[in-house]
Amino acid sequence: MSKLLSIGEVAKQAALRPSAIRFYEKKGLLPQPLRSGGQRRYNSSVIARLAVLERAKQCGLTLEEARELFNDSGRPSERWQRIACKKVAELDAMIERITTMRDLLRRRCDCLDLEECGRKMIEAKANGQPG
Repeated sequence: MSKLLSIGEVAKQAALRPSAIRFYEKKGLLPQPLRSGGQRRYNSSVIARLAVLERAKQCGLTLEEARELFNDSGRPSERWQRIACKKVAELDAMIERITTMRDLLRRRCDCLDLEECGRKMIEAKANGQPG
């Protein structure tokens, strides 16, 4: 049987604050720990789970997506792939929006005033072009 760890030991090994561990526990990302003398006692497997959670955060997964990864059905690799495909599609759409914003910001404006600028934007939009 593996050694049970205190919240302080888990925090130290995972390089987290105990408050973060309690937060993840409250959000359903960690299993409820055992209690001994009123103190939380974690199975050592929680360290690996926290490593997966950290990777999910590095990949931009929300807490809800991480919860889905941990609690959904199917093999872990299948769950990861399902969530990763959705996240990549989100990122692709975000990249497209950011590229459009950057291109619009780089445009040089030669208008004499904002009214002229607005008219040109309206005309461009009517012609199906970016303003």
